[in-house]
Amino acid sequence: MLRRRDFFAITSLAAIGGKRGFANTSDARWPGYRDALAIDGEAASRVFFMKGADPAVAKELDAIRASGLSGILLTVAPKGRFWLSDAAFKDAKESIAACKAKLAVHSDVFLLVGESADLQRAHHEKRLGVIMRFQGSEPLGEDSDRIALFRKLGVRVIQLTHNRRNLVGDGCTEPSNAGLSNYGYEVVARLNAEKVIVDLAHGGQRTIAEGVRASKAPVLISHTGRRALADLPRNVGDAELRAMGDRGGVAGIIFWPYLRTDTQPMASDVIRHIEHAIDVCGEDHVGIGTDGSIAPTERTAEFEKENRETIKSMTDTGTFVRGRPTDLYVFIPDLDMADRLNVLAGMLSARGHTDARIAKVIGGNFARVMTDVWG
Repeated sequence: MLRRRDFFAITSLAAIGGKRGFANTSDARWPGYRDALAIDGEAASRVFFMKGADPAVAKELDAIRASGLSGILLTVAPKGRFWLSDAAFKDAKESIAACKAKLAVHSDVFLLVGESADLQRAHHEKRLGVIMRFQGSEPLGEDSDRIALFRKLGVRVIQLTHNRRNLVGDGCTEPSNAGLSNYGYEVVARLNAEKVIVDLAHGGQRTIAEGVRASKAPVLISHTGRRALADLPRNVGDAELRAMGDRGGVAGIIFWPYLRTDTQPMASDVIRHIEHAIDVCGEDHVGIGTDGSIAPTERTAEFEKENRETIKSMTDTGTFVRGRPTDLYVFIPDLDMADRLNVLAGMLSARGHTDARIAKVIGGNFARVMTDVWG
């Protein structure tokens, strides 16, 4: 989940071996990008954290326009340390209201997405469609009836767990890997009934497998990596990936250091995970969920210091495995530009992927699931 941290580009493309080469990201753009629906399965903008008088707001809005994105899944809750406290319900409603207020202030740039037609409208009007989502079901408490309330407030995607265990099931960092609870099955059924998309990102292996089987509608694993390429708890295994695809779902490739177990991942690693996923579950079931900020940020000394502190904190709490470098970044350095999906599409094209496949991966597949679930 994106927090209030800024990350910025550092270096050029790291080449890897193979029978097909990788294009340099500075040259890669895809001619079909502006005609395609580009959707990021987990993204945000620092504009949501800024005051109206902040001079940097204009720069952030310019980056959103330059991104060419038609839609993003935006996390409105849970945030901070209220995951299992009585404040979760109240804070979630306040966060939704704050998000809507910000969208209204910049209605020339943003469009709140409530139905699939809004994505097409956002694309046509060159605005950014914002899909409000939860990264964790904690705001529901023990009351699945709240799903209907949150849908009425505009939430369209609910992720069952974050890293930790909650009342619904186990997150990916829980060693017991206990899967869904009885209440978790109730929540999945109610999400289906209310036409809210089930997101299994951050789930434990059993939680993902059981969530796929329990849902009568296609699910998302909105931002993840492939465990076959990087055996980390945050990533999804081939069996779960294949089952998800068989039931019509989509898994988005994350831009975090989960794509490797050793050094900083680069654009070549993103492509490696995309191509592996296509091989396992097919081109209709792969997307992009960067889990990052749309706009790049100046890489200052202050940023570098804060970044190292953040990585250390994540290592201490088990988000990253101990022994990883302390200078990791939770973004892909050679894809850290506003139109990163355009660049990635250009690289995929250079590797021989068809225009139809690229359009699916950069957003078409997400749009299809949204149409299937929302109607």
